[in-house]
Amino acid sequence: MKVEKIMVIGAGQMGSGIAQVCAQAGFQVILNDLKPEFVERGLGVIRKNLARQVDKGRMTAEELENVLSRVETSTDIQSASSVDLVIEAAVENMEIKSKLFSQLDEIAAEHTILATNTSSLPITEIAAATKRPEKVIGMHFMNPVPVMKLVEIIRGLATADETYETIQEITKALNKVPVEVNDFPGFVSNRILMPMINEAIYTLYEGVASKEAIDDVMKLGMNHPMGPLTLADFIGLDTCLYIMETLHEGFGDTKYRPCPLLRKYVRAGWLGKKTGRGFYVYE
Repeated sequence: MKVEKIMVIGAGQMGSGIAQVCAQAGFQVILNDLKPEFVERGLGVIRKNLARQVDKGRMTAEELENVLSRVETSTDIQSASSVDLVIEAAVENMEIKSKLFSQLDEIAAEHTILATNTSSLPITEIAAATKRPEKVIGMHFMNPVPVMKLVEIIRGLATADETYETIQEITKALNKVPVEVNDFPGFVSNRILMPMINEAIYTLYEGVASKEAIDDVMKLGMNHPMGPLTLADFIGLDTCLYIMETLHEGFGDTKYRPCPLLRKYVRAGWLGKKTGRGFYVYE
């Protein structure tokens, strides 16, 4: 199937990044969110990212304008009626995603593929909210999207081979590396990453070492580019907690039990970099 026009739902950090790489790859893009200020903020992030590329000599000012000309903004879900692919990057919540996919199923053309950027929720369950489960697929980008090469492609129980192959080709066109993953809680990335972060939080909670020491051990001893507690702050502690709860519920194994300190920070509103405070304080 030929995809020419893509709608990205959610203009936050992930959504704006996805819209940017799609536009850079030559696709026509609709960037959609609930409010005009959300969409404008997302578009501003794209412009800032591209301007940085111009400053570094990796892109000309003319190329920047060409990329931006391929991005239109929308606050109307009905915009999905004119696209070949929808990539949903809304909040990580099953109820919200199921409702959204049910709406998209009614609005989008019969040939349109519905993809979700969920980082942990079951694709099969999201697909069940539609009458086209064969055209529903997971397309999990990594953050920051313009920089990170990996896209986990997750088949639901009913995802058709043609749907998978189309998304695989689009991923390559975006200059990303597609990796096929089966539909299990957390897929591969978060099934491995989040328990490591959770264990780092337990290590702090139990007083084994300071947060700086824990991060230094993983950076200098394990060659990680960023310590797990810093990484948790960048991901968002609420997102970390939600994914751990999804893993815990999905597998029913106590090894996925979220650390009480993680719950405490989320209840306090200390969600990491986005709120100015998590394990570290941000100006």
